This record gives sequence, C-alpha cells and structure tokens, in this order.
Amino acid sequence: MRYIKKIKLLNFKRFKEFEVEFDSTINTIIGDNEAGKSSILQAIELLSSGSRNKVETAGVESILNKDSIIEFLAGDKSFEKLPEIHVEAYLSDETNPDLFGKHNSENISACGLHMICQPNEDLVHEINQVIALDDGNFPFEFYIVKFITFSGEAYSGYRRFLKCLTIDSSKINSDYANNEYIRTVYNSTVEHADRISLSNEYRLQKIQFKENSLTKINEGLGNYELAIRSGSKFNLEADITLTQDDIPIDARGQGQQCFIKTEFALNRNAEKQAINTLLLEEPENHLSHSNMKRLISKISESHQNQIIIATHSSLISTRLDLRKSILLNSSCDEPLKLGGLSPSTAKFFMKAPDNNILEFILSKKVMLVEGDAEYMLIDALYKKETGNALEEDDVHVISVGGTSFKRYMELAKTLKIRTAVIRDNDKDYQAKCVDNYTDYVADNIKVFSDTNNNNYTFEVCLYGKNKDICDNLFSAGGIQKSPLEFMLDNKAESALRLVDNHSEDLDAPKYIQQAIQWINE
Repeated sequence: MRYIKKIKLLNFKRFKEFEVEFDSTINTIIGDNEAGKSSILQAIELLSSGSRNKVETAGVESILNKDSIIEFLAGDKSFEKLPEIHVEAYLSDETNPDLFGKHNSENISACGLHMICQPNEDLVHEINQVIALDDGNFPFEFYIVKFITFSGEAYSGYRRFLKCLTIDSSKINSDYANNEYIRTVYNSTVEHADRISLSNEYRLQKIQFKENSLTKINEGLGNYELAIRSGSKFNLEADITLTQDDIPIDARGQGQQCFIKTEFALNRNAEKQAINTLLLEEPENHLSHSNMKRLISKISESHQNQIIIATHSSLISTRLDLRKSILLNSSCDEPLKLGGLSPSTAKFFMKAPDNNILEFILSKKVMLVEGDAEYMLIDALYKKETGNALEEDDVHVISVGGTSFKRYMELAKTLKIRTAVIRDNDKDYQAKCVDNYTDYVADNIKVFSDTNNNNYTFEVCLYGKNKDICDNLFSAGGIQKSPLEFMLDNKAESALRLVDNHSEDLDAPKYIQQAIQWINE
C-alpha cells in the first residue's frame, strides 16, 4: 500500500521551511493553536488532489507564507525574488516509473509528488509593473499552480497517484464539506471508466423519465415543457449521497457524522484499499467520551492504510501510542517526535487513566506535584513567593501519582521541558528522592523534597512553616484530633480550608520555595 514517508513544505502558510517523516500506519499531530496542524493536513490534501481549482479556491494569498511576502516587499523587489510555494510528498512506492525521479528540492532519486505555486513566467512584464509600484501591492493574482511527479510528469485529479480522504469535524455540518466527502468516497471507490458509464446511464434515466412521465403534462403546456435538469451541477455525483439504515449521513448529529464517516472510510478501505491516506482533523469534536473510545479502537485496529490525525485530545494521542506522535509548537518550525520513548512509558500512557499528557508536552515549564493537597495549594504558595500567578510566568502545575514521576521525567528529557518534581521524602530522602531518580534528572529536570527525614510529607512541612495558622484553623469545630493529625488524615479537606481562609498568608516550605525559584531561572 502506497503511503507518505515524508512531507516537505516551503513557504506554505506558517511554515517557511518544514519537513516531517510519517509512519506507515498511525500518526498523531499534536500542537497548540496556530502550531500548523491543520496546515499540514491541508498541504497533503491539496497536493494529492492535483486540483488547480482547489488551490485557487483556497487562495494564494491565504496559503503563501506571510513572512516571505513581508521580506520580499521590504527587499530588492524583482521577479526572480518572488517567493514560491512548494509542497513535496516522498512516497513509499520506489518502483513506479511515473513517480520516480529527481524533480524535488533534494535532487535525489525518489518517488513522490510535487506541488509548485509560482509567478507566471508568461506575465513577467505585467508582474514587474505591479511590483514596481511602491504601494505594498503583491501580485497574488499572477501566480499559477502546477502538479508534477518526481519524474517530471504532470498529474491532475483525473489521474491521482495518492488518494486521500479528509474528515474535518469542524466542517461536519457544511453542505460543501459533506458533498466533497461523498464525492471523494465515490471517486476513490469507483473506477474512472465505471463513473463515466454510471453518469451516462443516470443521464439517460432522466431523459427516459421525462419521456415516460412528463409527456402528457407537457402536451398541455403549449410552447413550454417541464424537463429534468442536466449538466455538471445536476449530474450523478451532485445527487448521490451516503446513508446508514436509510438515513443520509448529513441528517445525523455532528458527533455521529464524524464517527460514521471515519468508520466507513476504514471499513471500505479494509475491503478495497481504495484510500492511501486518511486525514482526520480533530475527530474529538462533537464526540462523547464513549464514542471517542470507540473511534480510537476502530483507528487502532486499522492496518490497511495510513492515518494522519491532528488533535488536541490527550485520550487520542496516548491511546494511539505516543511514540507515533508528532509535536508542533507555534514558536518553532521543527517537529518533535517521541519515537525514542521507552515501550514501557508509551504503554503506561496508553493504559493509564485519563491524564494531562497534552498539557505537559505543550508546556515550557512544569511543576509536578504528588497529590491533591499540593495541587490545591501550590497556586497560593507560588503567588506568595513571586507576586505572580502561575499562568503569568507560563508555569503549569500537574498532579501525578508518585509512581508516575519517572514517566513524565522521561518525556521531559526528550522534549527539553523544564520540570520541577515536588515530592515527599517518605522518611528516606537519599533513597526516595536522590538515588531513585539518578537516571532521570538532567539540566532541565530536578527533584525537590525536604532533606530532613522527619519532615516526611507535605502536610508535616506545611504545618512546620504555618503552625499558628494551622493550630487556629484545625482546633475548632468539634475536631478531636491534633491539628497535624487532622491534616494528615484529611489532606484534601485541610488544603481546601487553607485555600479558602488563608491563601494569602501561607508560607511555602523551603523545598517548594527552591522549586519555585529554580523553575523561573
């Protein structure tokens, strides 16, 4: 089965230069807003379509990198220096002579497809007139697009070497998107010659309907007659739809539409291998938690085609194996991959309860805490120490079980995320907080805990720094235990009371002060 090994982008949307390698089966693209997840899917869709009309509909102005335009207008403007858009897909098929050649930016012998959007050389004079004007005008309208294989041969939508199907849940209710999806399914599952025959038969059926059913009516209309519409807007492809249990999919709810479309594409491909690459844009939108799990199960069981998913969902990214994730950040054009993650850590995040994995991997600075009490109080302690809220300093706090620290630390080492691990010493600081993490600490990862084994847990340390406050708060209201005993036996409740009554008065234990200082260095 043909699949995309690598994509290269030049001056496409937010990417001045970008390349990323894909797995032959499942790929999850994870990123924050404006990181370029949708841009990658759009580039693949346009390239595979071979459709000039699709590029023109998208608009050169919207897909040409804005920085390249600014640099051109600010520099020595000339026709030769006008920026071009290049989208290249390096494909797995190394035997097809129609695809094999050196018409790529690397000038290597490979199989692939190349979309080029460049100024029209036949209109050099007109373009020079436009760019000679010092009014910030850019000649978008003078650009043309061409599609070639790496052999140099032109291709179009009538001869597609890479069949892609896009399911975009954000456009699930759009008539155009639904029609485009059905048309793509139809075109990818029915051979071109068969489509022509079916269209011809459909047109003849319309003619026969007119002759058989409208003739008598038309006899009474004088010089006028009723007819059945024909032409490209009213042909078979325009009228055909997809149903489940006799209900058109566009009549279903948004979440069900997304599920049906994805399931249909996967099942159909398993039977006929009609689609090379399935592109899913944020499939988590409109899906309930249970349907999300069903969808993930369907995707993970599919081995017939390549799947590329753009997502914000921790559930999707972890359940489909973090090692196949591609991480994007809006401040960097270089993708990060987790292929080197240990199998045990990847499996941990696949099997663990819902986690904060996306919040973690999209953060620059993270404080990992051990329990609910620390999580509830850390915001107040941080603000007391720094005068700022956590979000003002771009610091994220994540509560994880003590046994999970190493999993997150492995991720932090791979992704270079500055990570402060805040934990109890459990009465053995050297063994639990030093020796335990010898292979996990790094310049960007440090473990913080009280070095005194008597201060074995957060509540003991917090009580020691805020004795008067705790004694007053936890000695009234029928509490029979000592304040510290009550705090140890009711950790979350104690933390909540402290936040509600003394959030601005609490002093952080020394090791937490050190963690706060270090995370901001």
